[in-house]
Parts: sequence; C-alpha cells; structure tokens
Amino acid sequence: MRISVILGGVAAGLIAVSSPLAAQSPLSGSAFQVTPYAGYLITGDLLKGPLGTSLSTSSGAVYGAQLGLKMAPNISLIGNIGYSSGNIRVGVPFLGGVDVGTSNMLLYDGGIELQLPTTSASSLAFAPFIQLGAGAIRYQADASVFQTSATNFAANAGIGADMTLGSNMGLRLMAKDYIGKFDFKEATSLDIKGQTAHNWALSAGIRLDF
Repeated sequence: MRISVILGGVAAGLIAVSSPLAAQSPLSGSAFQVTPYAGYLITGDLLKGPLGTSLSTSSGAVYGAQLGLKMAPNISLIGNIGYSSGNIRVGVPFLGGVDVGTSNMLLYDGGIELQLPTTSASSLAFAPFIQLGAGAIRYQADASVFQTSATNFAANAGIGADMTLGSNMGLRLMAKDYIGKFDFKEATSLDIKGQTAHNWALSAGIRLDF
C-alpha cells in the first residue's frame, strides 16, 4: 500500500512539472500508440537462503506489447503486457545453479509516460522518455514434484527513447525495472518472506502511431 501511495504522488508530480514545458517531443502528434516489442529479461533472486543458497528463475527472452494514450503533448497513459519463460534455479555454493523445473512469467501493468522535451531541430528524430507504473507479475511454476502459481504486486520504472522511422512509425528502445516480491504464501501455503527482486526488461520495438 505504501508503494502505491508513493507511486501516485510521484506520478502527480510528473504531471505538474511537465505541463508548462514549451518544447514538444517528436512522435507527439498522434493520440494512440501501439508498440509490439521483444527483448531480454534479467531476473533477480526470489529467495536467499542460508549458506549462500538462493532460488530464482533464469533470465530469458521477453516479448509483449504496450499501448499508449496521449493525455497532453508530453504525457501519456500506458498499459503493458509481457511474457517470459525460463528455468527454476536453485543456487548452491561451489556447484552453481541447479535447474529443478520451469517457470512462466506474465507481466502486466499500467502507468504514466513523460516524454522529455527536445530543444533543437537536430534532435527531432530522437525523443527520450521515462515511465512509472504499477501492476503484477504472475508466476506459473512446473517442477517434477509440484505445480503451483502465484501473483505478486510489482512497481516499475523505465527509461528509453523513440527514434523516428516515418510519419507514423518509430523505433522504441527501453530498459524497464519490475520490482516486487514473490508471494510464497500463495504458492506454497508457507509463511516464507521472499526478498525484493529487480527484474530488468531490455527491449526494442516498433511504435505505431494512430
């Protein structure tokens, strides 16, 4: 709950400070955008145990799509859904990681995007932006002795840039951090407290403006 309050306050602050910006970024004339993307998800540890042991899902490919609805020249509401899969890995000192099953991750979230202003004609083909939002990560785990699932809250923050490819098309590059804790109680009925994990999605996509 505290994270949600903080995110709401930061988002309101972004809207307040961005409203008087005089410069308008490129690719800002369209009201609606769709960006299919693909990339790589670098996952964090779900749990750290004694003697250097750990539990994690392996990093792997991620793909999905993001929708954007422009609310002001530099401000958009965004919605995102992404998917990634990998192995469930137990980290053991001196032995490295041992795969014990597979895991699917569904990431879905909404938030706000602030396009940063550009100041010169030479930068019209390049538009940096930042994102802030909240949502959830749905885990589906499948091991030889059990199958389980859990959904946990995840805040996120991202930074990226759009590069113009045509009048209604651009290349979008982005790095986005999904921050949350795996809900072990939902998955296992055990009162285990996992650690806060950072999951970095590095992606490239084609932004289509309508």
